[in-house]
Amino acid sequence: MEVRLQKYLADAGVASRRKAEELIAQGKVKVNGEVVTEMGCKIDPKKDEVTYLDKKIDTKETKMVYVMLNKPVGYVTTAKEQFGRPAVVDLVKGVNARIFPVGRLDYDTSGLLLLTNDGDLTYKLTHPKHDVDKTYIAKLHGIPDEGALQKFRRGVTIDGVKTKPAKIQIIEKDKDGRYCVAEIIIHEGRNRQVRKMCEAIKHPVMQLQRVATGDLKLGDLAKGKYRHLTEKEVKYLKKL
Repeated sequence: MEVRLQKYLADAGVASRRKAEELIAQGKVKVNGEVVTEMGCKIDPKKDEVTYLDKKIDTKETKMVYVMLNKPVGYVTTAKEQFGRPAVVDLVKGVNARIFPVGRLDYDTSGLLLLTNDGDLTYKLTHPKHDVDKTYIAKLHGIPDEGALQKFRRGVTIDGVKTKPAKIQIIEKDKDGRYCVAEIIIHEGRNRQVRKMCEAIKHPVMQLQRVATGDLKLGDLAKGKYRHLTEKEVKYLKKL
């Protein structure tokens, strides 16, 4: 049975499906010794030999790894970065696989981040058509009134596009009105979305932490530490 080349690379744990498309376009992937740069290329895993940077790729030998990390502030979620800032993969020691983040968390945002070498799952979880709840705890400047909260819930325009309806509730207030702590739940994963939404209602974020993705909760996992997902948690993600 033939499969698309980028899916084969993702299934083999080389990279997420989107990243695999970039690797193909860059001419780093060969099929039967020939460089392939077309996205529509399909291969037969039983007959064709696929190499990445001249190293043979074999999905049969790939063991899938699923990790939850409590990302600290000050780490990027890309594997390599032009400014040389530390990356989240540096925190996951002792995992004998090339894993990559599922989606992103901003440099200045902490909390729950999933990492895996399962490119197919990564693609599904980050695709816009899959509305997976992402729960954040945010410390905001000032205290939004009911009008601002309703505006947030209905969706606000950021970067020229209106966000989908979201949830926000105040869970703590400073007695002098200087700040509040809010629980925020969004379904999308646009760039710096929570921060931009809070700026749109004139209550910028001071601190931001993601505490849940769907039913997966960060719990008491220490900052900078990681754990492997349970079999039950992996099955849950695959059903989303």
